Amino acid sequence: MSNPVSDGTKARQAPPDGGTPDRHDGIDRLREIMRRLRDPQTGCPWDIEQDFDTIAPYTIEEAYEVADAIHRRDWPDLEGELGDLLLQAVYHSQMAEEAGHFTFDSVVRAISDKMVARHPHVFGDESRDKSAEQQVADWEAIKARERAHRAERGVLDGVAMGLPGLTRAIKLQRRAARVGFDWPQVDQVLDKLVEEARELTEARAALSQPEVEEEFGDLLFVVANLARHLDVDPETALRAANAKFTRRFAFIEHALAQDGRTPAQSTLEEMDSLWDAAKADEKSS
Repeated sequence: MSNPVSDGTKARQAPPDGGTPDRHDGIDRLREIMRRLRDPQTGCPWDIEQDFDTIAPYTIEEAYEVADAIHRRDWPDLEGELGDLLLQAVYHSQMAEEAGHFTFDSVVRAISDKMVARHPHVFGDESRDKSAEQQVADWEAIKARERAHRAERGVLDGVAMGLPGLTRAIKLQRRAARVGFDWPQVDQVLDKLVEEARELTEARAALSQPEVEEEFGDLLFVVANLARHLDVDPETALRAANAKFTRRFAFIEHALAQDGRTPAQSTLEEMDSLWDAAKADEKSS
């Protein structure tokens, strides 16, 4: 397998003794490790077999684990999770280099150029004396020009398909809102939420499973819209709700274990009562 480098950089050589590449520090060492793992003759069989599609789910997972560590304010864990996420960028860049698409260096150059171009009030001659709202408006104007340069003509062009559903819904709605396609009042969104919930209730009895799924999707889309109007990140809110559910259910399990039982050996009524006890315990603590 060839290892073309599109920007002309020479590939680093493996340590002559075949040992762990520790001649470099920081990002250079990590890149050397990944190059060794992907080496078709001496690398790791699992790593050699991977491609962009098989690694992409790990990339998404690592991003969520970074967000989780931040939410928990676990800074040592965040350090490790950021390393895992950085590895994903190095992994994709190594595969791209092997295929002749781009290199890690070109990725770094591209993001550096983008950050400079999007901050003319820091790196250019524009004034920094502007409100946060004006800076956001300027940022969006710059991004719009970038999309036009990439021949993205539609308002919704460029919103990544691979985003989590709720996150992508928010981004689509924000794009549409920029051109005036939006409810101006939260009450209107709430009315739509009630309407979609009613349609879903009716769909359960009268429609096929695919049609029920469609109605449920409509309901979720409106929930995302409500989150946007309330300035709530739906993914963050749902993660918090998941954590709360996990915490309260653990309370139920612990309470039942005191009697030598499991939830499967309990009743719904008893577990509902324990759930209420868990809520009361949280409020009192």
